[in-house]
Formats: sequence, C-alpha cells, structure tokens
Amino acid sequence: MILPSIESLRCFVEAARLLNFRKAARKVALTPAAFGARIRQLEEQLGSPLFQRTTRVVTLTERGLALVPYARRCLETAEDCVRAARGETGAPTTEIILGTRHELGLSWVLPQLAPLAEKMPHMELHLYFGSGSDLLIRVRTAEVDCAITSARFSDTKLDAIPLHRESYAFVGSAALLKRVPFTKPEHAKSHTLLDSSSELPLFSYFRDAQKGKPYEFGHIARLGAIGAILERTLEGAGVGVLPEYLIKNDLAKKRLVRIMPAVTLLSDYFRLVFRGDDPRRSLFESLAKHLVETPLQ
Repeated sequence: MILPSIESLRCFVEAARLLNFRKAARKVALTPAAFGARIRQLEEQLGSPLFQRTTRVVTLTERGLALVPYARRCLETAEDCVRAARGETGAPTTEIILGTRHELGLSWVLPQLAPLAEKMPHMELHLYFGSGSDLLIRVRTAEVDCAITSARFSDTKLDAIPLHRESYAFVGSAALLKRVPFTKPEHAKSHTLLDSSSELPLFSYFRDAQKGKPYEFGHIARLGAIGAILERTLEGAGVGVLPEYLIKNDLAKKRLVRIMPAVTLLSDYFRLVFRGDDPRRSLFESLAKHLVETPLQ
C-alpha cells in the first residue's frame, strides 16, 4: 500500500475547505498547475475521484467527503509529531517493568520509587521480584523490560549498564563462631555452608579468592535466596557469603562476624540489564543514572 504524502493531504484539506482550487493553491504556496497535479496524484493513489470539478463549481464526491475528517486528523497527528520532536509536548508516559532480587528490591529499590517518580514523571515503574537466572530469561523474552542483577551472562541479545559495586563477606553468627571456631580451612568440616544454588554458589566469591584452597564442609544447605541465607545465618544454622550492603548493620552490631577477615573476597557489579535491541535505551540510561545516585542499602 502506497501512503499519500502529508503535502498531498494538506492540499486536499484546503481544497475541501475552500472548494476553490485557485484559493487553495495560494494557501499552500503552490501554482494552480502544481496544486492540480497534487490532487490528481492523490486521487490516483487512492483510486477514487475526490472532487467534481466544472469551470465554475468544485464539490466533494462522496468518497472525498468521507476522507475529510481522516485527512484532518492525519495532519493534526503530523503536527503533533513535529511538536514532540521539538520537545513541546513533553514525554509520553511509558510503563516499565523492572525486575529485581527480593531483598535488594525491598531495601534499595522500593525506597527509590517516590524520588524516581519525581525525577522521571514520564515513566511509570512496576516491579517484578525474581532470582538472577529468572530475571535474565524474562528480560530476554521481553516479559520484563529491564532488571537489576549481578548475575553474569554471555547472551549477546542482552546489554547492561553498571550501577554499583557489590562486595561480599564470609560470615557467621557471633554465637555460632564462639561455640564452633572457624579460623582454618579444616574447620569447615565442623560447619554447614548456607548457599544459594550449585549453579551460582555465593561461596565462590570467597573460595576463588583463596586461589584453590580446599574447603570441605560438613554439610551444604542450598536455600535459593539471599534473604533466606541471611535469616538462617543470623539464627546460627551455618555460615555463608553475603552481600556487604545487606549485612553492614549486623556486622556493626556484631550479630555477624567475618570469617578469616584477612581474605579479600572477589566482588561483582549490580547492572541494569535490558535487551540490546530495545529502542528505549535512552530511558534505561536515565533510569540507571538516577539509580546510581543512591547507595546500596
């Protein structure tokens, strides 16, 4: 289907309004010949006569009369396009589904919803809570528009903007470590390791920083979520690697104690992940810019 040009529709609307080709031609700054050619071209494109013309009278045909409101609407929309491109209309409201881990969403993302609404009034933010791998899959399939995660990925369809460095600590409850010390690798046999999953173990941030030193735990409990690991660690059910932003208060109040504090654990980054082919990249960049302004908590 060949669509008519905006200029042809503009000529048609003026001719329909004035019912005088000469006056309409002057209105759009065309010669009568050029104006008549525009109308003929439009009629040929649409396959219908739009005017009945005699030497004295110009009237609209039934098809021409039906076209008038749509042609006017089209011109109004084209004018809106120009105003939007010039920034005269303000940004339209865009709904965004942001994925996040449960504990990070509650402690860091939720408190930012009100400030973000003020800074980005054209964006309506919805939340989805999930795990690292789940978040990446949902971004890839466009079920979620973007996600905050430290999960690493090699999917070429995804892109990311760094937000905050994520540091980790290997910890246990003060009561547990007083009762069952953990100052040497061989002490691992007397402890339960609380971890997320076998595919993405948090303990690897400590283990890999130790350059291959073996740690054989008496038992490993995989709890799936960082929040669950924190709760069980505070209860003294085992030891685990946790994000420092999440446990800084527990460390300060000595509810949790660092294990082998001389070891500097590996770190990661929280990233705002989105599809590389998503046309809303500029919106995600603005969102990331505002998220970076608030420290992790």
